[in-house]
Amino acid sequence: MSEQGYRRFSVSEAYTSSIISAGACPVLIPLGLPEELVNELLDRLDGVLFTGGGDISPEMYGHPDHPSIDGIDPDRDKVELKIIAHAIQKGLPLMGICRGLQIINVALGGDLYADILEQHSQALKHQYYPDYPREYLAHDVSIEQSSLLAKVFPGARVPVNSLHHQGVRNLAPGLKSAAFAPDGIIEAFEISGHPFGLAVQWHPENLQVYENMRRLFEIFIEASMN
Repeated sequence: MSEQGYRRFSVSEAYTSSIISAGACPVLIPLGLPEELVNELLDRLDGVLFTGGGDISPEMYGHPDHPSIDGIDPDRDKVELKIIAHAIQKGLPLMGICRGLQIINVALGGDLYADILEQHSQALKHQYYPDYPREYLAHDVSIEQSSLLAKVFPGARVPVNSLHHQGVRNLAPGLKSAAFAPDGIIEAFEISGHPFGLAVQWHPENLQVYENMRRLFEIFIEASMN
């Protein structure tokens, strides 16, 4: 909502500037479009980025409500599930960030921890928001050396920011884990057999001062332009 109480569609400028810097033109997909218009728009796109945002409704992955869940947008959940299904069918390159990782996992049959600290017995703190800068490097992630990510991050461990309280609980069929937090929470995955399907739990759009974080967007754009 705007300050005047009007509904609006918006996205953080960090996402659009990251896409532009990587050499592409970002297009915002608004909510409320009829399905036929969503499909028509997707037929014109080269790739789809699923950004961060509010929590996904636990109904989407068969879990009960939880008091920590906040910011559910049923229309966004519905539209993004449709977009993911279309993109998978058409072989359209996909990239997910934070909530984007979570919605891809849910769309393909996985589920989530509604609240990591409460539901994971060895969990570390993951929600460094809003009391820390979005650029704050909260913890390292361990990169799977056989993954696509290993080509972007040549070291085995990479420091990342962390702005979430939910995370992957059970990975969906067809997804391959690519990075882990120190407590074992999946921090990245790839879509097996897809032309390009990569999702990360951290926020690289806020870490563009680092070359490898810029490179994440570049490989997504390169795949989208092929």
